[in-house]
Amino acid sequence: MTDLTLTTFDWVPEMPRGLVRDLRVRWALEEAALPYRVASVPFGDRGPTHFAHQPFGQVPWLTDGDLSIFESGAILLHLGELSAKLMPSDPRGRSEATKWVFAALNSVEMASLPWSMFKFTGSDDGSPAAKFVDGFLKIRLKHLEPVLAGREWLTGSFSVADILMADVLRPVDRFDCLADHPACRAYLARATARPAFAKAYADQMAHFALADKARENS
Repeated sequence: MTDLTLTTFDWVPEMPRGLVRDLRVRWALEEAALPYRVASVPFGDRGPTHFAHQPFGQVPWLTDGDLSIFESGAILLHLGELSAKLMPSDPRGRSEATKWVFAALNSVEMASLPWSMFKFTGSDDGSPAAKFVDGFLKIRLKHLEPVLAGREWLTGSFSVADILMADVLRPVDRFDCLADHPACRAYLARATARPAFAKAYADQMAHFALADKARENS
């Protein structure tokens, strides 16, 4: 029996809600139907205990008994070891899922994150930096499009790789940058239509909404 606790912030501003990366972990836990608890750490006062679990002061991290794991990719790979619903059981399938986990984080998110930060901050002003990140993202999407056009899920069956890839694409779609990439958009729609995603998203939003009420009453 696992003893899983997901730790996230007690509150965040409106803009990142629905995109805080504990969503990825919630989604995986819901897909696998693994029992877990949610704990919180202060958003505005990150103390020694926080940095002991997450050396960059970020969230999420997951504790599993006496193990403490940070970085969403590492957490999802750990959960893949606990459930065949998250990771193929055969060696080839596991290898496929693992390489796409790293591709989502190192190839696609490397382009989507700076692009989305420009969008969220209103800095998409046609500057050389903005043009560079826009072009970089378009190149990544150009190469991802034929991959997703040829398969339902990255490894044949839904896996942690799809959780990460879909979540990396979500902020891109939020600003309608998947309009010229129908396979990417259809893939994202399939992933986010899954009940486990809907549950994870709703739970994260409810978590921060409850924090708003607590702040109002304090």
